[in-house]
Amino acid sequence: MAILRAQEIREMSISEMKEKLMELKRELLKEYTNKATSGSPSNPGRMREIRRTIARIYTIMNEKRYKKQ
Repeated sequence: MAILRAQEIREMSISEMKEKLMELKRELLKEYTNKATSGSPSNPGRMREIRRTIARIYTIMNEKRYKKQ
């Protein structure tokens, strides 16, 4: 899965963001389990990028939510 940039996320609807968020959380969980079982992650930078993308999605969702009010 490619890491999403802020502009790409802003073009999504809230429901699309929620779907992408669930995908990313599942992928992060897989990375954590791989790290726990093998001792070291196969790609440590990937975990960081997934966490950052999740944070980006939450931030933009909040921006859209408060913009509507």
